[in-house]
Amino acid sequence: MAQNVNRKREDIDEQYKWKLEDIYSSDALIEEDFKRVKDLLPQEQDIKGTLGKSAAHLKKALQWVEELERKAEKLYVYSRMRRDEDNGDSNYQAMFDRMEGLNIQVGSATSFMVPEIIAIPDNDIKSFMEDADLKLYQFYIEEVLRQKEHILSAAEERLLAMSADISIAPGNVFTMLNNADIKFPVIKNEKGEEVELTKGRYGSFMESSERRVRQDAFKGLYSSYSKLKNTLGATLGASIKKDVFYARARQYSSALEASLDQDNVPVEVYNRLIESVHANLGHMYRYMDLRKRMLKVDELHMYDIYTPLVQEFKFEMPYKKACELVLKGLSPLGQDYLALLEKGMKSGWIDVYENEGKTSGAYSWGSYDTHPYVLLNHDDKLDDVFTIAHEMGHALHTYYSDQAQPFIYSQYAIFVAEVASTVNESLLMDYLLKHSQSREEKMYLINHYLEEFRGTVYRQTMFAEFEKIIHEQTEKGQALTSQAFSNIYRDLNRLYYGENVVLDEEIDMEWARIPHFYSAFYVYKYATGFSAATALKQQILQEGQPAVSRYLNFLTTGGSDYPINLLQGAGVDLTTPQPVDDALDFFGHLVDEMEKLAN
Repeated sequence: MAQNVNRKREDIDEQYKWKLEDIYSSDALIEEDFKRVKDLLPQEQDIKGTLGKSAAHLKKALQWVEELERKAEKLYVYSRMRRDEDNGDSNYQAMFDRMEGLNIQVGSATSFMVPEIIAIPDNDIKSFMEDADLKLYQFYIEEVLRQKEHILSAAEERLLAMSADISIAPGNVFTMLNNADIKFPVIKNEKGEEVELTKGRYGSFMESSERRVRQDAFKGLYSSYSKLKNTLGATLGASIKKDVFYARARQYSSALEASLDQDNVPVEVYNRLIESVHANLGHMYRYMDLRKRMLKVDELHMYDIYTPLVQEFKFEMPYKKACELVLKGLSPLGQDYLALLEKGMKSGWIDVYENEGKTSGAYSWGSYDTHPYVLLNHDDKLDDVFTIAHEMGHALHTYYSDQAQPFIYSQYAIFVAEVASTVNESLLMDYLLKHSQSREEKMYLINHYLEEFRGTVYRQTMFAEFEKIIHEQTEKGQALTSQAFSNIYRDLNRLYYGENVVLDEEIDMEWARIPHFYSAFYVYKYATGFSAATALKQQILQEGQPAVSRYLNFLTTGGSDYPINLLQGAGVDLTTPQPVDDALDFFGHLVDEMEKLAN
């Protein structure tokens, strides 16, 4: 059975809690690292202005930055995860605020590094790079020099670093509106009981088998956002202007180019993703028509697209059995991977159950000097089984990368961050489908898979296209009001879902509740990552060991090369449309199979 969500943290068995003492076993060690960072910060004055003197000076500066960032990261990660255990604990709130402030100081103190490296004359930097002591930093320095035309003077870079607090203001205002100030109405659940609508409950209501509940939740949620539409429009507009400002300050032709250049990803990859999805919208239209038939409704509304098509199949999976199932599902990855996976499950990497004050959702995180960690809120559902596979995919990707790479290259780019997690989910789904015991179970699983595709490839690409349009309009000097956002969003919904889905007017306000829009040009990575993972999963199942070896090697590469190159080494080339086209073709085959089972 799922755990009582009102439990205090101290009431949960220790075996289901992560062991953060593996990071710091005592407060004295925390203070020791904190003091070391504080002692290192003033060295900025001695190091600044010396990088161009010799290879030895450059190396000393790089080592200084590494020690600062490595210790500050460890302190930040530990304090944040302690706070996440119980957000009501004032001691950990204070600790996290302290460590967050320390990391801002580190960012400000080290902001001179990149401009100063760029200012070193070409002949000198070329000579420095022949020094064996700098061999480790070659890719890092090449990457800095690649972006040379977009790096400003040291004084300007410091100003931009100091503006960080201002730049996050639109996102912070949205967070407060979205999490604290917005009020949702009371609706009646399936039993006729009055229940306050919350964002957390909204997902469950949208999956309800009772259409009235779905409709009431849908209208209730968006009516609440509509009451704040002008404020939310101004907030998103300010965030877009911020993106455009920073892009122009760094002399990029667009905010999109500025964002993608951080990963050295060509703008064509972004545009090609949108083009490929447009070319494969027929599969989505067929899926919507199938959904309409299976739900037996005269009209398919936007509040009908989340409810499961197979209601009668019940899937309950307690945590320990869920872990066993994940191990079976990931067996194609080989014994070494499985042994590490099982070690993580049994060695205090995972915080399993919800408790009062615990951060919701799930994530994988950690610092370079310890093993990774995973936060869950396990509730015995099918989604929770996939969440274990997903987050442990991240965790093992981090583990392999940290083991194989020096600190400077240990962190993999966000562009590839969702690949390992989605490979795990896809392999687990393949296993479950092959071992399904009934027509209902198979239909339930395919429905789940179809929703993963719809939510991760189609929906995130629609979000990505929305971001592209609104940034381009701002760059052209066009005013963007809440009504303009709604008009653009409505047109995209009509394109992505087709004429046979009724576009309820409430959906026009969906843009107002998407937090990712305050981290612009991020969501496309979900779609490309999912597509790459689908291709890798197919290779693993079809080729066996050669594909597994390529994939496991990819997990060790961290940030040692550009993400596009790392994926090419694993066997997926996202500079071509093929991975996305193949993934969407697979989605079409799933629709075919669901249609056959439904008849």
